[in-house]
Amino acid sequence: MDEKKDLRINSKVISEGVNRMPNRSMLRAVGFTDEDFKKPMIGIASTWSEVTPCNVHIDELARQAKSGATDGGGAPMIFNTIMVADGIAMGHEGMNYSLPSREVIADSIETVMGGEALDGMVAIGACDKTTPGCLISMGRLNVPSVYVYGGTIQPGKLDGRDIDIVSSFEAVGQHQQGTIDDEQLHKVECSACPGAGACGGMYTANTMAAAVEALGMSIPGSSSTPAIDDYKNQECRQAGDLVVRLLEKDIRPRDIMTKEAFENAITVVMALGGSTNAFLHLLAMAHSAEVDLSLDDFERVRQDVPHLADLKPSGKYVMQDLFEVGGVPAVMKLLHEQGLLHGDCITVTGKTIAENLAEVPSLKEGQVIIKPFDEPIKPNGPLVVLRGNLAPEGAVAKMSGQKISRFEGVAKVYDSEAEATVAIEAREIVEGDVLVVRHVGPKGGPGMPEMLSITAMIVGQGLNGKVALMTDGRFSGGSHGFVIGHVAPEAFVGGPIGLLQNGDKVTIDSGTQEINMHVSEEELARRKAEWKQPALKYKRGILAKYTKLVGSSAKGAVTDDGLE
Repeated sequence: MDEKKDLRINSKVISEGVNRMPNRSMLRAVGFTDEDFKKPMIGIASTWSEVTPCNVHIDELARQAKSGATDGGGAPMIFNTIMVADGIAMGHEGMNYSLPSREVIADSIETVMGGEALDGMVAIGACDKTTPGCLISMGRLNVPSVYVYGGTIQPGKLDGRDIDIVSSFEAVGQHQQGTIDDEQLHKVECSACPGAGACGGMYTANTMAAAVEALGMSIPGSSSTPAIDDYKNQECRQAGDLVVRLLEKDIRPRDIMTKEAFENAITVVMALGGSTNAFLHLLAMAHSAEVDLSLDDFERVRQDVPHLADLKPSGKYVMQDLFEVGGVPAVMKLLHEQGLLHGDCITVTGKTIAENLAEVPSLKEGQVIIKPFDEPIKPNGPLVVLRGNLAPEGAVAKMSGQKISRFEGVAKVYDSEAEATVAIEAREIVEGDVLVVRHVGPKGGPGMPEMLSITAMIVGQGLNGKVALMTDGRFSGGSHGFVIGHVAPEAFVGGPIGLLQNGDKVTIDSGTQEINMHVSEEELARRKAEWKQPALKYKRGILAKYTKLVGSSAKGAVTDDGLE
């Protein structure tokens, strides 16, 4: 009989040799035995935290993954990383920390995995930045890894209808408009989030979970299983076992995270009508895996993929509704049958996408959440790349739920979200305006804060589709309306959005994919000559370091580009 294969990639350095006895002594103190030192050491990266319902249940899921890795023949250890709750950070200075938290998550996981010489990893995330942060670390480390999504929250219930966190933001605008009173506002607040799980619509957390499943880095079904469903525990145990199987087969993240796999992820995001944040995060994840992915790839894939899902924020349903009719696997099965997925991409199951989907049931008969291919919500993906003299590197428009494709109006320019909020509250923004919020990009924010509060106020005031909002910052996955974000180059580095002035005419056209200001070349040259870069907002700490290191949103706003 053949001797059992040694699956240890890195941990031999702390498992073998007399001079490694002190290393082993410390591990014995946390429960290791002689036999454990012969096994691959598996890191269970947990994003558990009590600061948000998205991640409050992940401590138990991490223990389930540890149990699965133990049963599978590994020697697992749980460690934690940080997270920022975007819904809580929204609308104040805390949002500056949101996108940087993605890098902290990735850096901290890489640091623990590298410092402890671990052989494989299971990572469990939920809230927006935890999923891409975990995947970025996997791409960098390239040790066998499996991701598990903590799952979506159940919808809240109020007056017989489903509500969620975006309902809470939009209720603020309705209250300002006078359409609801203090009592109704309080009822929305108390009903929107009923328990554990990430925000329920096709917002950023669910978008990225679905993208990672399509990428092949998570267990089929993981992205749509609700947080409180009993099967979530089983998924985590399965992930713990799978990572040891990946070690046996020597299947690593970069074997899975190929260009074709990223195209699969983009396809699913477009079909589901996902968050614009998918651009930032997929670009950053590809960068970590040394895959050449650009905004042009998103646009190329988008042209062939219809928008099929009637999901919030622009639609009617939430992720739990999709789960009940077959979930993301059934959507992927439909897309694969239509020839829109690369079926030969390998996944963490050790099987290909096509092999996984062959075992998946189709969408339930009579379901109304995913539209037929011959009756799509839109014939092409709703996340559109725009370019023009306002965004030479690109910008991203979210057109789901929009009946118009072209908007022409007069710019009203604000250099912070706070200034724009005051203007909206004062009813200074009226139909036909192009509301511009700048100096909120990756460097200028810093941290590219999301504009959910502003978009929700506009919707709440009845201006949805009547006002365009353009920013070098970004939008929550919960945002909807005629919104254009990720304008690059950003104002802080001298991008054209920083030269825009009140009263300038602006045209945004998703049909021609153009975004332009109607200002003469001579006038733009004059403004450029007078432009001066603003002072840094932070001189110490993480936001100062982030400002120095972060790159363009058009390349994923990564912090390690060009360091060679």
